[in-house]
Amino acid sequence: MKLYFDSSALTKRYIFEKGSEEMDRFFLETDSVAVSSICLPEIISAFTRLLREKKISGRQYDQCKIKFIEDFTSFEVCQVSAEVLKRSITILEHTELRAADALHVASAMEMKVDIFISGDKKQILAAKKFNLMVNSV
Repeated sequence: MKLYFDSSALTKRYIFEKGSEEMDRFFLETDSVAVSSICLPEIISAFTRLLREKKISGRQYDQCKIKFIEDFTSFEVCQVSAEVLKRSITILEHTELRAADALHVASAMEMKVDIFISGDKKQILAAKKFNLMVNSV
């Protein structure tokens, strides 16, 4: 089974919060993890924000970053291609999503994933509207 994780969901794999245990279960059950290329800077941005806000230490930041980049090399990564951009425009025209969230939904559609996983309620509704099977964390 191919699972697509948006950045809000995937961050829960590295920073313990509500939904982290469910993320661990998803990783045990999946054959393939799909992500958009934009999740790399989005997740590093989340880590650096937590570091600035002193919610994680410098050591925790380094550990999260190393583990994430290590995992990222094993993910199926959807590049932001012309087709993904076109799909994201259609999604933006028919939903209330912001650009990055629309790119995640478009990437999941492009990769023909079995389940789209997100922690963002608006993104989940949009993914359903575009006929993706979804799961919330």
